[in-house]
Amino acid sequence: MYRDIVEFAQGAPAWLHALAETGTDAGLFVFAALFALAWWRARKGAPRAMALVLLGPIAVVAVYLTSELIKILVREERPCRGLTTTIAACPPVGDWSFPSNHAVIAAAAAGTLVLAWRALAVFVLPLAALMAFSRVFVGVHYPHDVIAGFLLGVVAAPLLVLLLTGAMTPVVRRLGLVRAS
Repeated sequence: MYRDIVEFAQGAPAWLHALAETGTDAGLFVFAALFALAWWRARKGAPRAMALVLLGPIAVVAVYLTSELIKILVREERPCRGLTTTIAACPPVGDWSFPSNHAVIAAAAAGTLVLAWRALAVFVLPLAALMAFSRVFVGVHYPHDVIAGFLLGVVAAPLLVLLLTGAMTPVVRRLGLVRAS
């Protein structure tokens, strides 16, 4: 499947190559901007809503660190090591493949944003899936790397947020981080 996707990608137009290569990183900036908008929106809401927004990026970082630990334990070589042509340059030796950090971060951000602002689901979940797929398209990850990364992010980060919301809500209230409208 990996080779089929990479071979298809090679025949795709140059603009799609550029979009796939830069789109994943640009998508991370979109998620950062959406967290800022969610924070702005939550300022006039309930303390629980603000707790959900504030915990989102914390959970994304925690799940990213977990994926880094998994990479060190699994140590799966990148698929691009055996290929001569991929759209993106192959990361250096020692930058392991499983799971895809981009997929973890994108899915974790999408999952936690959905908790804080449900209406974003129709936008952020497909965006995260597209960002994850792009890692296979450009040749730096196997499909199972991005599937595992996506599942880790979309499940673990929201779960962590939900587990910590009860403890964070009183902190938000005590610090006066929301203005009742």
